[in-house]
Amino acid sequence: MHVAIHCVDFPDALERRLENYAAHRAYLAAGSVKTVISGPLLAPDGTTMIGSLFVFDASSVAEVEAFNRADPFNQANVWKEISIHPFSLRVDNRE
Repeated sequence: MHVAIHCVDFPDALERRLENYAAHRAYLAAGSVKTVISGPLLAPDGTTMIGSLFVFDASSVAEVEAFNRADPFNQANVWKEISIHPFSLRVDNRE
């Protein structure tokens, strides 16, 4: 199943985000769930990171919730809001 995660950073989280970026990327790469897509959410300036968006392929929402709890960004208190939902992939125009 696919599971989407939408995270919004605390207003003062940019420094913590940057400090934990390498650990976060390594965690995703070695993860127990497969990352389908992921990347930072950006402010209107198109540059400043203000959150994260993920789509995972996993066996359950509970598995993704546990994976997210252990993410270095979550452990470093980067994300203020986290929404996790099952996701139905209907269109994928990537080739």
